[in-house]
Amino acid sequence: MDMGELASELGISRATLHRWVGGRDQLLGEILWSMTVEVFEARSSGKLGRGAEGIAELVGTFVRTVNGSKPFREFLRNEPERALRILTTKASVVQSRAIGKMREFLDEEVEAGRLTPPLPVEDLAYLLVRIGESFIYTDVITGDEPDAGKAHAAVTALLS
Repeated sequence: MDMGELASELGISRATLHRWVGGRDQLLGEILWSMTVEVFEARSSGKLGRGAEGIAELVGTFVRTVNGSKPFREFLRNEPERALRILTTKASVVQSRAIGKMREFLDEEVEAGRLTPPLPVEDLAYLLVRIGESFIYTDVITGDEPDAGKAHAAVTALLS
């Protein structure tokens, strides 16, 4: 994404664009979060299951959704270091928000008596997001194809 082209297309200066969205990394983070939040909204609306299976389904759907995005796969292929930095570091809006949403769902499941977490909820939320990320970036990390089914299986094993 070229910020100059985007500013020109919007009919604004680069400085105005920067004030509106921050730098390129911040904008890309927000775009990537917009894809991610759809999965969490599906969970909130009851489209995904409950308990341990529902959490595994959530992580698998997250991986499948992100991996199914052609623009995301192209971005990851063309700029792997930037993609990993934007998505997986503590400065990442995507990771911090995903962990927060996951924590909310875990708390809800624990309070409803549908889940007995094997770790403190905060740690479990972080771990579940990292499991999902691991199966999104598998091709960058190990060269293997990303596989949402493996993410689902890993979460199921952890929560069983």
